[in-house]
Amino acid sequence: MSHKQLTPTSFAILGLLSIQPLTTYELAQQMDRTVSWFWPRAASMVYEEPKKLATAGLATSQPSFTGKRRSTVYHITSAGRTALRDWLDTPAAGMRMEFEALIKVAFADAGDVNQLRTAIRDIRLDAESRLTEILDRSRQYASTGGPFPGRLPIIAITGKLLMGQYEAVVRWAQWAEDAIGEWRGVTPATGATVPPFSFTSEWP
Repeated sequence: MSHKQLTPTSFAILGLLSIQPLTTYELAQQMDRTVSWFWPRAASMVYEEPKKLATAGLATSQPSFTGKRRSTVYHITSAGRTALRDWLDTPAAGMRMEFEALIKVAFADAGDVNQLRTAIRDIRLDAESRLTEILDRSRQYASTGGPFPGRLPIIAITGKLLMGQYEAVVRWAQWAEDAIGEWRGVTPATGATVPPFSFTSEWP
């Protein structure tokens, strides 16, 4: 595996290993806790990627035992730190949405208005749940510093964006629910109307 074959997932894992050595289970936990908010990847990838990094000389692995239970602990190497630092200098792709529920909204005119209402409601409930989780996590960080208090300045920068994104989704969903509240269908012929809308950053 050459450095050119490394993916953003590879560097996310190197980033986690740059904080401290971790087992694959701990990596999966930390990916779920942090990176998955903006780079969701299947757990199976998290379990396989460290092996590739070790093969490339960017990490080392060593067995660890808790009683009789065996696990593998991965450490970042100096070459891994250099690769991670170099990657931070390279151009990165911007934000892209991966939002299945919005596909249902985008093609709601193939169904009925109740399906559209359900899709928007589910989007709102999910965003509210995620926002609650972010706010709870923020309070934990404020009171305890979290598991890595030395990283709080960086955590705050990413957390603020995530909070703003979910706040925006909640506001949009509330607006959309109001906009379609009187609709009898999902097309002009069946009672849908174009809601007041402006291509600006101001919410109605």
